[in-house]
Amino acid sequence: MKFAHFAHVWGKRGMSPHARYEQLWRELALADEVGFDYGFSVEHHFTPNESWMSSPNLYAVAAAARTKRLRVGAMGHVVALHHPVRLLEEIALTDQLTGGRTEVGLVPGILPAYFEPYKASFPDRREVTLEFARFMKAAYAGDGHVTWDGKRIPYTNFDLSVMPLQRPHPPMWLETRDIPTLEFCAREGLHTGYFLMFPRAKAKERYAPYLAGWKAAGWPGTPNIAFSTVVYVDETYQRALDVALADAANAYKGFFSYSDDKDEIRRKQVETAEYFLARGEPDSAEITMNILDPEYLLKHELILLGTPDTVAKQLRAWSVEGSFNTFFGEFNFGEMAEDDLMRSIRLFGTEVIPQLRDYEPI
Repeated sequence: MKFAHFAHVWGKRGMSPHARYEQLWRELALADEVGFDYGFSVEHHFTPNESWMSSPNLYAVAAAARTKRLRVGAMGHVVALHHPVRLLEEIALTDQLTGGRTEVGLVPGILPAYFEPYKASFPDRREVTLEFARFMKAAYAGDGHVTWDGKRIPYTNFDLSVMPLQRPHPPMWLETRDIPTLEFCAREGLHTGYFLMFPRAKAKERYAPYLAGWKAAGWPGTPNIAFSTVVYVDETYQRALDVALADAANAYKGFFSYSDDKDEIRRKQVETAEYFLARGEPDSAEITMNILDPEYLLKHELILLGTPDTVAKQLRAWSVEGSFNTFFGEFNFGEMAEDDLMRSIRLFGTEVIPQLRDYEPI
């Protein structure tokens, strides 16, 4: 298995963005020291009361400068918000500046509020994202001269000043549970993954054709399939609950509202649940309606809290149940004290990862 320190870079009360990032660099330096494979961030916009991460290429360069071996990048770039040529140039330069340690995650984006200030088309976002994946692969495959005339990306006949260090291109990811998009990922050789909102038992069935498609396309090895949730590790189970359970239950409140208005939050939960029901995903709708309930999260094993041995045991079982081989752990959530945060990261790296490093769930 492989392991990522994953960060929304959630804002902290009483902490400036500068101070929050200085804390993040300390987290990543420790994660690098104790054996994590990756350091990944989201790309979020216009959410001052939630995420302070709007430029993941800056994150990747700064993270690489403070670590020695972590592979870093976005999970992922909201492609439709970027000029495709500019994004192409930035990714190539980021790979050079990180010494070839860049991983490239691409996402269509799920919040219309991100798109309006950019004057970007929300309905076209998935088509733009899929075409950009092909555009990027084609652009990096040659000597730097780009010839492309796509439907969504009509840019052609130019020369890149800088090519990526990794050839033909850095590893690419597109986290999705959408069946046609998974077919695309298997065909094009993109890693993938999902979030706790999608039940692991359903994921096993959903990702089986992707794994078969990867093999049929002739890609080497096994692709990375990631699962993401919050995680806290401590010396006793009770202490893990005492420190982290309340914050874990509030970690994803920003998905629905940035205020503390319970009625508004509930209305947004209902709207999101109705969206999942319309997609034929009643289990995701149920999780949505209960994701802020700590007892529900524990009972349904949607968050990862415990001692190193219990966390390792759960991850081993979850990875089989949910057909994933990479874990994206969100360690810094809520108002957790830094001493607790760093102890959790250290225990995960020194006592959880060694138990699972050679384990191959898929």
